[in-house]
Amino acid sequence: MDMTTVFGIAAGLLALFFGFVWEGGHAESLFEKTAILIVFGGTFAAVAVSYPLTRLKQIPGALRLAFSRSGADPYELIDRIVAMATVARREGVLALEKEANGMDEPFLRDGLLMVVDGTDPELTRQILMMEIDALERKREQQAKIFESAGGFSPTMGIIGTVMGLIHVLSNLSDPSLLGPSIAVAFTATLYGVAGANLVYLPIASKIKSNSEEHIQTMELMLEGVLALQAGENPQLIRKKLTSFMLLDAENPKAKKVEPDAQEE
Repeated sequence: MDMTTVFGIAAGLLALFFGFVWEGGHAESLFEKTAILIVFGGTFAAVAVSYPLTRLKQIPGALRLAFSRSGADPYELIDRIVAMATVARREGVLALEKEANGMDEPFLRDGLLMVVDGTDPELTRQILMMEIDALERKREQQAKIFESAGGFSPTMGIIGTVMGLIHVLSNLSDPSLLGPSIAVAFTATLYGVAGANLVYLPIASKIKSNSEEHIQTMELMLEGVLALQAGENPQLIRKKLTSFMLLDAENPKAKKVEPDAQEE
């Protein structure tokens, strides 16, 4: 789990809570079940109307993406691809079939199996690029759901506040209750704005951020597969992939190429 997402949301909510309490507010006044129902229920309903069921079913997966770490370590992938390049230069690409079947990354496994099967390099690139594009569109759609929720939430908060004020104005017989009643009404606005800016929109941004890292890693794997298929020198493959990912070649996690991997 990516604790920065959990910590960020929790820190934001706690900052609002303790800031309110330290100014003399009462903690219980922040919890209004009617406002919760109007704001969060209304936001969910608006999102449900905006998207088909097939898109809404992606919400659990989107949340897992937002609260989990990004994919495989690029350095480890580079090391593994370089090792496979060494094997391929010694024994041929057919020797990579066993290595491919043991891959944890489906994208890299599929690419290697296409290489082993002798697929045309241009066709290999096209197929893998189509998979990357499809995943990128899916992630954008998932982020869009939370962006929509972030747009609806403040509006629902205002609606809740207006409804609360209507209730207040219909009961003016007791002026002593006006202050507390108005405060309760404005709680809905707080829920709407806080929900949008501390939950929905940050989650959408995190989905996009994690997706960009994943897509970049997939592009690295694509370049690695094509380099293996072309029979490039392992040392050159490492330099290409390291530069491609804008990684520091001197990072201690990046292993040095073995001398025999540099042979032509």
